[in-house]
Amino acid sequence: MTGTRNLTQAEAADRARLLDVNSYDISLDLTDGAGNPGDGTFRSVTTVKFTATAPGTGTFIEVAASKILRAELNGAALDTSAWTAETGLVLPQLAEQNALVIEADFPFSQQGQGLHRAVDPADKEVYLYSQFETADAQKVFACFDQPDLKSVYTWHAAVPKHWKVISNAPVASVTAEGFGKTVHFEQSARMSTYVTALCAGPYHEERTTHDGIDLGVFCRASMAEHLEADELFEITKQGFDFFQTQFGVRYPLPKYDQLWVPEFNAGAMENFGCVTHADASYIFRSEVTDFEREQRANTILHELAHMWFGDLVTMRWWDDLWLNESFAEWASHWCNAEATRFSDAWTTFLSLRKNWGYGQDQLSSTHPVYCDMPDVDAVEVNFDGITYAKGASVIKQLVAYVGIDAFVTGLRAYFQQHAWGNASFGDLLSALEAASGRELREFAAAWLETAQVNTLRPVVEIAEDGTYRSVTVLQTAPASHPTLRPHHLAVGLYDLVDGSLVRRERIETDVAGPETVLTELAGRKAADVLLLNDDDLTYTKLRLDERSLATVVANLSGFDSSLARALCWAAAWDMIRDAEMPARDYVALCVNALPGERDINLVTATLRQVQLVLTQYADPAWAPSGWAKLADTAKAALAVAEPGSGFQLAWTRAFITAARGSADLAVLQGWLAGTGVPEGITIAGELRWQLVQCLVANGGVDPAIIQAEHDADRTASGDIGAALAYALIPTPENKAAVWAELTGPTSLANWRNRALIQGFQHSAQVELTAPYTPRFFTEVAGVWAARESEPAQEFVVLGYPVLDVSPQTVEAAQAWLAEQGHPGPLRRLMAEGNDRVERALKARAKDASAS
Repeated sequence: MTGTRNLTQAEAADRARLLDVNSYDISLDLTDGAGNPGDGTFRSVTTVKFTATAPGTGTFIEVAASKILRAELNGAALDTSAWTAETGLVLPQLAEQNALVIEADFPFSQQGQGLHRAVDPADKEVYLYSQFETADAQKVFACFDQPDLKSVYTWHAAVPKHWKVISNAPVASVTAEGFGKTVHFEQSARMSTYVTALCAGPYHEERTTHDGIDLGVFCRASMAEHLEADELFEITKQGFDFFQTQFGVRYPLPKYDQLWVPEFNAGAMENFGCVTHADASYIFRSEVTDFEREQRANTILHELAHMWFGDLVTMRWWDDLWLNESFAEWASHWCNAEATRFSDAWTTFLSLRKNWGYGQDQLSSTHPVYCDMPDVDAVEVNFDGITYAKGASVIKQLVAYVGIDAFVTGLRAYFQQHAWGNASFGDLLSALEAASGRELREFAAAWLETAQVNTLRPVVEIAEDGTYRSVTVLQTAPASHPTLRPHHLAVGLYDLVDGSLVRRERIETDVAGPETVLTELAGRKAADVLLLNDDDLTYTKLRLDERSLATVVANLSGFDSSLARALCWAAAWDMIRDAEMPARDYVALCVNALPGERDINLVTATLRQVQLVLTQYADPAWAPSGWAKLADTAKAALAVAEPGSGFQLAWTRAFITAARGSADLAVLQGWLAGTGVPEGITIAGELRWQLVQCLVANGGVDPAIIQAEHDADRTASGDIGAALAYALIPTPENKAAVWAELTGPTSLANWRNRALIQGFQHSAQVELTAPYTPRFFTEVAGVWAARESEPAQEFVVLGYPVLDVSPQTVEAAQAWLAEQGHPGPLRRLMAEGNDRVERALKARAKDASAS
């Protein structure tokens, strides 16, 4: 990976002891000098004022520019001959009070890092937005790019006259200059480099106020009709009311702007008072289900929670990244469940986010939630399911352990004590200990300093009179990570009554060690379902006893609680991933029980899982019949679903994905032509592109149709849909052309890179792309070295040949991993890809044995 200095933790600690950064003044010229948007580079002039505790010593500053034009420290010119973007600029002989001026040209980004420049194909307008996490502020201005050197920022931006400019602080003034204008901002609040921001372009803007806070939402002009500002404001206002009440600290800035921007790499970014979201994910051009709306609400609330946890109080170094993200992840679901219409948000957390954590935690690259980050490169690959979902699960377990009242009291003290500064998890733990009166260091060590996941299994003995003679919980851990943790959990006793599973009793208890006898259950009437971890308080894989499993398989939809159903779906998913259940049995469970599922998030998440099972875990000899079963189930479910409902749309998407046979493809061909479309379904926007892509991948349509569809959808989304569809064309010549573009010397725009990688492999084209498996292992290191971090990681993660489930793929991976000289982050991602193929091989063997 290329482009910036790989700052080490030791370097950051030394520099933090030496420096106190007083202020930044940053002027950007984003025009070409004639009032038009610049295209290749932009001019940046940075003035940094800072104090040195040891005058006469030296340090360095990050400047990831293409050219430095002027560098002056305390009025004296600096030698820039040894400077590179990867090393930074040496600052010798510091005074006690220092003023540094650096004028440089920086390249606009097409990879979503630094200052990203996107051209909207709908109207050719240019949009800019910054993305600085982890350490990419240095791609826009000279800075000490580490989280514990906080400062204040004053931004100035020269832009075309019709543009708007948005930053962390309000606009102070605007001056007309030549063909354009310069927008000057007020000095910002104190913050870290990675959450300062500047966005510019002809953004569509809508505003309102709430509780004294000025609120704004922005999007590209061509997307204005789809913005749904009222819903975005509603969720934001609900979040402000909830968090300000719970945290005991008012939002500290006068305004809160949110921008939905194009070609964004992630879901969103918590820039202080200037949040950026991915418009492709969260502005809906066509009908969506409540699954998508809840995900959008959760993202809005996640970033809003960061205003306190991350922005107001910030980690000292990236080893506490987990705390930033885990807290925001937990808090967003807490708020969603308590303050919005998405009251079943904890069900979504389990079925979507927590399952991500479970999967990540069982790879060979598993790591403790808290782990050392020796340098910035190590941080880049830790934005993972452990950092987000497992960490949030640990916080949820901590809340259950100390109680929500004590937890909130501790949070309030933490915010009040550390506002505007930097803190660590130890600081939070001290506040929680003081509030709860409990010693938490041992708990924290067990949960945060060890890796992998436990499994809890009940062993049940029932007496002749129908009562429990004994219930023992067995806790196991993999041999490679043998830690057995303390679990504070609930046990639910459910009785089958007229087809419904009714919770008769809920008992909170503690489980620890290899065996825990639940003495409180002895003598109680045996339930039809004994559900460990009821309400999903702890982080564990779950198994059901034989009696409970039989009841659940026959009556899964009988639970009134969506969270109880989600726990059972998660147990089945763990069993298929662990090769304890044949793929065909999991598919049978899904096609039998899923049409009766009443939670759209469970339907959506489980449909994704069953598609993965058929793609990777099913015996290839049986998989075609599995796809046919899923397609038939989807057709039947969408036919009886309420027209226009989210369930009808979810099953429509599932049918499009599952269609393989000629009869099903003929149905899709008719839909594309406008015939036979179910009432309530509109074949438009992203759904239409999904339809086109399915038909192209399966040879069900002339690929020339892609151009016609693209001509009718000249938008950014249309560009992505068309690129992905082209990559799916099932010919050797096309796959060769796509591969050449992905691995060639020219870096691709991030959206195109992602679309081509996603379209290169398809479950119906394994034989076509299998010859590229050895080429992947030969060429991956070169692609990694030549690309910036985001596209490099996408090539490895999305491009890994996980569909070529064969011993030969594993052998190639093991040979690659045995070689020396591969950088740590690349090696980790490659090992994860191999883990997924090895797991799929085991699952396929299990399925084949069941034939």
